[in-house]
Amino acid sequence: MTDTAQQGELIAAPARPERTITPPDGVIDPVARVLLDTPVAHLDRLFDYRVPAAIDADARVGTRVAVRFGGQEAHGWIWERGSTTTHPGALTPVRRVVSDLPVLTPATMRLAESVAERSAGARPDVLRVAIPPRHARAEASAREGPAPVLPQWLAPEGGGWAVYEGGEKMLRSLADGGAPRSVVTVLPGRQGITASWPELLADAARAALSAGRGVLVLVATAEMAEDLASALTALLPGEPVVTLAADHGPARRYRAFARLLLGRARVVVGTRGAAFAPVADLGLAVIWDDGDDRLDERHAPYAHARTVLALRSSLEHCGLLIASHARSVEAQAYVERGWAASLAAPRSVVRAAAPRVEVPGVELEAEGASGAARFPSFAHRAVRAAVEAGPVLIQVPRGGYAPLVACDRCRAPARCTTCGGPMTMERGGAMSCRWCGRSPHGWRCENCGSDRLRMRSVGSARTGEELGRAFPGVGVVISGAREDHGVIAEVDDSPRLVVATPGAEPIAQGGYRAVILMDAGALSSRVDMGATVEAVRRWTNAAALVAPGARVIVLGGPEPVAAQHFLRWDHEGFARRELAEREELHLPPAWRTARLDGPRRAVEDLLMAGQAEGYEALGPVEAPRAGAGRAKDSAQASQATHRGVLRVPVPRGRELAGWLRHRLRDRSAHREDPIRVELDPTHLW
Repeated sequence: MTDTAQQGELIAAPARPERTITPPDGVIDPVARVLLDTPVAHLDRLFDYRVPAAIDADARVGTRVAVRFGGQEAHGWIWERGSTTTHPGALTPVRRVVSDLPVLTPATMRLAESVAERSAGARPDVLRVAIPPRHARAEASAREGPAPVLPQWLAPEGGGWAVYEGGEKMLRSLADGGAPRSVVTVLPGRQGITASWPELLADAARAALSAGRGVLVLVATAEMAEDLASALTALLPGEPVVTLAADHGPARRYRAFARLLLGRARVVVGTRGAAFAPVADLGLAVIWDDGDDRLDERHAPYAHARTVLALRSSLEHCGLLIASHARSVEAQAYVERGWAASLAAPRSVVRAAAPRVEVPGVELEAEGASGAARFPSFAHRAVRAAVEAGPVLIQVPRGGYAPLVACDRCRAPARCTTCGGPMTMERGGAMSCRWCGRSPHGWRCENCGSDRLRMRSVGSARTGEELGRAFPGVGVVISGAREDHGVIAEVDDSPRLVVATPGAEPIAQGGYRAVILMDAGALSSRVDMGATVEAVRRWTNAAALVAPGARVIVLGGPEPVAAQHFLRWDHEGFARRELAEREELHLPPAWRTARLDGPRRAVEDLLMAGQAEGYEALGPVEAPRAGAGRAKDSAQASQATHRGVLRVPVPRGRELAGWLRHRLRDRSAHREDPIRVELDPTHLW
């Protein structure tokens, strides 16, 4: 039996007297306190089981076990071992130990508790992200052979960090076993001026390794992790570097996880789930380009990798480095609160290393009608001159051929007749729904009855087609997730036009001779929190790929403030301005904010209860979901997902998270409608 009888039992149960369990021969602590691997919120507590003498040696704290719960076999983790219990009856024995390898270290347990507490979540949800599913053969192979002899390192002397104010101080602190927290806006690598970002990360890693401590680096994708791991292997000769990413499959992922657990490697590069990687004696945690939304966890409790590393920095007394080409608002908030230091290069270095950015205004007006074109003569001449020397990058915000289409007569957006999703057009005129993928037959506009369509936006495929006609004899390469060949990693230095969506830009040997950022207004003027910050981040990442002296031209009416900060390469100033605006509007990260999704009545009840606690409440409003149309009648409306927002000043953030966590457990115990809660979301509506 467990110390809590049934799933529906209320959380606030009276305390039971504690009693000592008589251990069998050879067993010191016969009680295993098990955290069940369950999505049920109110079962996020420890349940007592008896440890049979036959499995006592293997049933260590942190191991995964199988137990009997609710009449069925369930899995969980041994959180504690003890000799007492509050359960009045006989304890049910642990059925078996799944593996004698303790997959939960004490540091991981503390981190899981901290993440769940901050995110109003449950520990089992956190651990499902943190602990990969066991793979027996991968575990056996990780245990084979002698442990590698890890090299001894000397702390680097400045290196590429010398151009950043406070950079050398950070390295010395890491080498002395300290825990500096730093935010740096990395300049493009320029020979003799600035180092590339992998070289900077290698120097920081070497400083932590010189103190005998481990290093964890997070990037957005598995491909980036592999490339960076290869670079670090070359820059840190003799040091084993492992990659940890869910995309690598169960065997490879668990093998890397087990190697870290066994201490066979102390440098790991991974994606967002690797934020929990069991690096022994972690000395430095790094996150590259933290503004990338692919670092935002998609599963409950929806904690961003940056948040996990920040918590880990405090819990494990390790250094934290948030590095990127463009400053995120969340990273700037750490700086403004004094929690982290900003490492900035002098303006003279910025001017020498930053690319030449142009936001044409008068130049386009002087061209008359051509200046109003999507690709004006001004840009045509710039590309024609640059492509003779090598590749030119054309960044397009949207992939595909015509991502959005509308009625040619009334301009109403074309919607799918099945699910209400937006329609898209492929090359040749074939239409399909972006949500359900269905192709309509005999489409007609619901507003005016017309069957003629027009393109509302132009994607990368259509742009490549148009550029191929505008530059005959010049090769055109298209890179993007929606292309048949996918994302291209690298191109050589031969003359060509490379059309890519944001994040899919290939690296060009020697750098691009020019970069054209098209449809900048579509990217920077969206009605969305953080649209301008995201636009500047994507422009900056593309601009960082240019060769020295190359031009970066922004077309398509960019948002003026964002364009000016980008032109001056003033990313810290832009992030500071955006943070001040969010403070006035009570938006994250200036305020702690919780987004609530669920049935209308359930969201309304939680918002009213939050108002009674003194929290600001907004909503509820209907929340359209990708893959589903809007509700069309009252019966459907009652079942539709609605959204509300609760927000408080940062000092009350812990209180809000704790209150929400308790309310969600209470709703779960009473089997009420579930509500999805996300703290500090990137998008509110």
